[in-house]
Amino acid sequence: MDNGECTEIPVSGMDGDICRVAQKQCCVATLRDNSCLAGLVAAKEGDTCGPEDNNPCAASSYKQCCDCCTLGLRLRSEGKPCEPHPNLGYPCSHVLLSCCQGGDTFLHPEIKQHPEPAPTATPEKVSEREDHNEALSISNEAELSNQLPGDDLDECLLYGGELCQHLCINTVGSYKCSCFPDFTLQDDGTSCSPDPDREQVTRLEPEATIPPVASPSQPILVVSLQEEQDKCKDNGPCKHLCSVVEGEAVCSCLAGYTLMADGLSCEDINECVTERHTCQRREHCVNTMGSFRCLQELSCQPGHELRDGDCVDIDECERGTHSCKVNFVCQNTAGSFYCESKQRCMDGFLQDPEGNCVDINECTSLPEPCKPGFNCINTVGSYTCQRNMLSCSRGYHSNEEGTRCIDGKRDLLETDELFSHVASLVNQCVLKTLIFIQGSLNEIGNYAYVDECQTGVHRCGEGQICHNLPGAYRCDCKMGFQYDAFSRSCIDINECWNYPGRLCQHTCENTPGSYHCTCSSGFRLSYDGKHCEDVNECDTSPCSQECANVYGSYQCYCRQGFQLAEDGHSCKDIDECTQSAGILCTFRCLNVPGSYQCACPEQGYTMAANGRTCRDIDECAIGSHNCSAAETCYNIQGSFRCLSFECPSNYRKVSDMRCERISCFNYMDCQNTPVRITYYQLNFQTNIVVPAHIFRIGPSPAYAGDNIILTITKGNEEGFFSTRRLNSYTGIVFLQRQVKEPKDFLLDVEMKLWRQGTYTTFLAKIYIFITAHAY
Repeated sequence: MDNGECTEIPVSGMDGDICRVAQKQCCVATLRDNSCLAGLVAAKEGDTCGPEDNNPCAASSYKQCCDCCTLGLRLRSEGKPCEPHPNLGYPCSHVLLSCCQGGDTFLHPEIKQHPEPAPTATPEKVSEREDHNEALSISNEAELSNQLPGDDLDECLLYGGELCQHLCINTVGSYKCSCFPDFTLQDDGTSCSPDPDREQVTRLEPEATIPPVASPSQPILVVSLQEEQDKCKDNGPCKHLCSVVEGEAVCSCLAGYTLMADGLSCEDINECVTERHTCQRREHCVNTMGSFRCLQELSCQPGHELRDGDCVDIDECERGTHSCKVNFVCQNTAGSFYCESKQRCMDGFLQDPEGNCVDINECTSLPEPCKPGFNCINTVGSYTCQRNMLSCSRGYHSNEEGTRCIDGKRDLLETDELFSHVASLVNQCVLKTLIFIQGSLNEIGNYAYVDECQTGVHRCGEGQICHNLPGAYRCDCKMGFQYDAFSRSCIDINECWNYPGRLCQHTCENTPGSYHCTCSSGFRLSYDGKHCEDVNECDTSPCSQECANVYGSYQCYCRQGFQLAEDGHSCKDIDECTQSAGILCTFRCLNVPGSYQCACPEQGYTMAANGRTCRDIDECAIGSHNCSAAETCYNIQGSFRCLSFECPSNYRKVSDMRCERISCFNYMDCQNTPVRITYYQLNFQTNIVVPAHIFRIGPSPAYAGDNIILTITKGNEEGFFSTRRLNSYTGIVFLQRQVKEPKDFLLDVEMKLWRQGTYTTFLAKIYIFITAHAY
């Protein structure tokens, strides 16, 4: 062990194989504990726990304890309850608890060792103690193992909070004690005392006994500690604070703790569950050891979430909840996101929803792309302005804008006329003829023009516009139509086909003589009638709880305790009781909207301060029993029993639980009738692991040459119990069969002690109460 390895261990003695096994296992266990302790120290100092081990069977004790301590430190930093998951197992659950509840510096606790037997005079005494006033050594299950011989005993699990005042850490063959933050482990290795700078200082020392003087010639019984002269000396039996009230020691707890059913131990009060906190509205209560914290509870805007008491932006790009397509890259913004194309478009081009660059038709998208008298001609990426080519007949000239032919008296052409070059030549011929005829007729008399367009005598077809001319008229196609030489009619121009991707950002739909733009779902047409802008669907409250707008769509979210339903809009309650597999509450879990509540049996139990576990009500201590004055109340899990202790004839009652024989009439009567009858009460649960040692019996002190015989004389008709001798002067009563239902037993266990040629009989009457599994 000193060299940190367990190889080539030397063997000495006759039983070489046995010694080698013992030496090997002792060495391995010590190194494993040291490695685990090093892992705890590393985790508390922020060091790395090392890489993952692919072979779980060869997992390092250092890494395991380091990882589990890291879990405990994480729980502590987040202000969560220090409650390890039951499936973590040993030693992970103990390490997690130690690091979660421990201080900043790990306290290396002492290993609690029991005192060795002191040497005595002849005849050699083989038991531990001799200075007591009974004739029989009996103890309850709190001093015995509930495992088969040879198995390591987890004292921390078996004895609850009885071994250490604060924290218990199991080791191979023993256990270690540690303390909560701001407390110091005392020299006894079990007690914890507040640091000097705390307001209240309580010094805890080892418990002491003041035994009476007894004769070594008579066997006596090991029982509980003697009453101390000062009930609260060295804090008495209390775990936190002790005070003397009417001559009796009364225990109390530090602020933030409550006294447990045993009247000695203290457990943390969950102020958040018991409504003892002072958190205001919109504040969230978080329980801590001995106190609580209030965190600001915020209602976050869409696109944000509550994290550590603050509203933080949801990165849709990182979570993958965006709706950007393949050719786009998601860019996160405060409360939302936008889709940025991987391809950048040059000036004069517009990006469509697929990420493609399409030309912008400036001639239709700009209000006045060219000056009057100029025609707009779209080009790829731009446009040009070209002067109108208007040819006027003799006597007429183009106006300044180049839009019509004028003379000094009459406008011959309207502003909106557009002639092609061929039409101009034809018109020139017609105009010359008309001028000639006009001149000739003017000399003859008055002449009046006929407007065929107004009188309706023209022959322009559907979709054509009639333009009057001097002495004639012309049929032109309406805007958005073009003349078809084959059908000699005007047909609609499909602008969406002629200019694909140039007119609308999303979708172009052709209409007779024109077109209009539409947008994809989640968008609406902007003011220019061509571009599309995102619609904030959350304004219409489409979600039952929380809504976050995203580009072109939206996402529904649920509050804590709810989950999104299949329709993607409504939220349904999470049944935590069904999903937790029974780890939330020790007895019964009741689901409520958005959360859950724990419940206890209607009788015999009350809810503990942590709001999860059920604590047994000690009816005997609080006086809620119905036992008579002649009966003694004994508390059991979930209930109580009224017991009556009477001494048989020829016996006198020397205490509440003991009868002593007054006299015996002959030698055989003295040997066979019990010299002492003592009553005991034991309480177990139906899930106790069998075989379970429940009772130990033997003389104290014991001397060399002593021999005992144990017999169950009454109460074991169903064969649940049996006896066994551990050695010549010590025996046990053990449960050999599982008791599946709650049941009460009264066993008469007789011990005959053979000493120096004489038998002495003792009788233990043991009440054994098997109760249902504790909650």
